[in-house]
Amino acid sequence: MSKILQSLKLDLLNVGYAKLDPLWDYDDVISPFLRLYYITTGSAMVYHSNEAIELKSGHIYLIPSYTFGRYKCDDYHEQYYISCLEEIKNGYSIFNFSSFIYESKANPMDLYYFKRLLELNPNRQLTNNNPKVYDNRPTLMDFKKKNEELGLSAYMETHGILKILLSRFIKDAHSQSPKSNVKKEFGMVLNHIHENLHEPLTVKHLAEFCHLNTDYFSRVFNENFGMRPNKYIQSKRIERAQLLLLSTNNSLKQIAERVGLENPSYFTRIFKNHTGKTPGSFREEQLKK
Repeated sequence: MSKILQSLKLDLLNVGYAKLDPLWDYDDVISPFLRLYYITTGSAMVYHSNEAIELKSGHIYLIPSYTFGRYKCDDYHEQYYISCLEEIKNGYSIFNFSSFIYESKANPMDLYYFKRLLELNPNRQLTNNNPKVYDNRPTLMDFKKKNEELGLSAYMETHGILKILLSRFIKDAHSQSPKSNVKKEFGMVLNHIHENLHEPLTVKHLAEFCHLNTDYFSRVFNENFGMRPNKYIQSKRIERAQLLLLSTNNSLKQIAERVGLENPSYFTRIFKNHTGKTPGSFREEQLKK
């Protein structure tokens, strides 16, 4: 794991302080960057990674990059927020090779780091809290220039603070590490899958994305991620369906379509194969908790 961390690169996008009300209500959020929150007052909810997480005062939170989620505030809350791009060698995400927690009780240094990052990087606040507005790559590229304009000391301190804050959420490392001879596009293919689960995804399409022939792509994918591409896609579709069943009132047909499984009967069968429950019984059990 230490070799993976040595190649970790973090690029700050935004840092700021926000006072948010029920207008902070966004569905279908999937961003190419991670988010960190420090909640100072009030509460809200975020749904991601098959969890319903209450944002509470005095706690810090992580939302990994390329993670599908929903954000909702019923009343009011205030937060320090950070967003940054992350990458390890060959285009992989650190979230592919480590397990993370998503909530931690804050300590006094956490608040200092959020405030210090804002001090080092003024005028990096979001002008609009709607992810549909700022989650786009042309806009994200503007921040590369701003990072380059930082002085050497401010840049190093910014990068160090981001690593310290992210380290608060690392749970453990997987046994596998990305292979040094695998093409950069291969590392990016997982992100491509996560962004396009609602679309038809074939092994041929993914192999072309990596500029590889289908058989070789499927074999190397299995070597790197422990399963064939189709099984990985199917598992991620069911994970997203579980989150949608938990966080929305969408019908089963609507959810099936949103995860790229348009046939409701097929969706139900695949869901039960993965979870041991039908989508309806899964939702019913979750609502009783």
